[in-house]
Amino acid sequence: MPITPFHFGPGALLHAVAPKHVSFISFCMANVLIDCESLYNLVNQQQPVHAFFHTYIGATLVIAAVVLLFLGLRGFASRLWLPDLLRWRELSSKQVVMGAALGAYSHIVLDSVMHHDIQPLSPFALSNALLGAVPLSTLHLACLAAGVLGVGLATVRWFVAGDENAP
Repeated sequence: MPITPFHFGPGALLHAVAPKHVSFISFCMANVLIDCESLYNLVNQQQPVHAFFHTYIGATLVIAAVVLLFLGLRGFASRLWLPDLLRWRELSSKQVVMGAALGAYSHIVLDSVMHHDIQPLSPFALSNALLGAVPLSTLHLACLAAGVLGVGLATVRWFVAGDENAP
């Protein structure tokens, strides 16, 4: 799923359920960074398309990169004016780490179910036990349903509680 919104559905639900604990921004950022390698491999016709960053080791490095990027941008923003769209400067480090970790690791799990070229436990194991565990249509529907439910919950919170951090 190169940079597909299907990955964002579970993140929307996780953020809606625990907005003070999970950053949706870092969730999405981790997902996009992981798929940059796949996009590069697709464009350059390199195999496997889902390579290093589609392993748990690679995903862990992506988490570190997202957190460091966030902290760096926050430090930079304190000295110069950067837009604070979505109130990203108010996010705690814990929210960013949690969002990035959930985003990166859920990405590996979801893609492991649907792509034959993923070796999520590499270099320790070259197999992919999750491949085909769930039909592709069910996986896509579950991700879409999670996104719709997440947006719905966040919207209800916004209207009922007047939560300024909701959508």
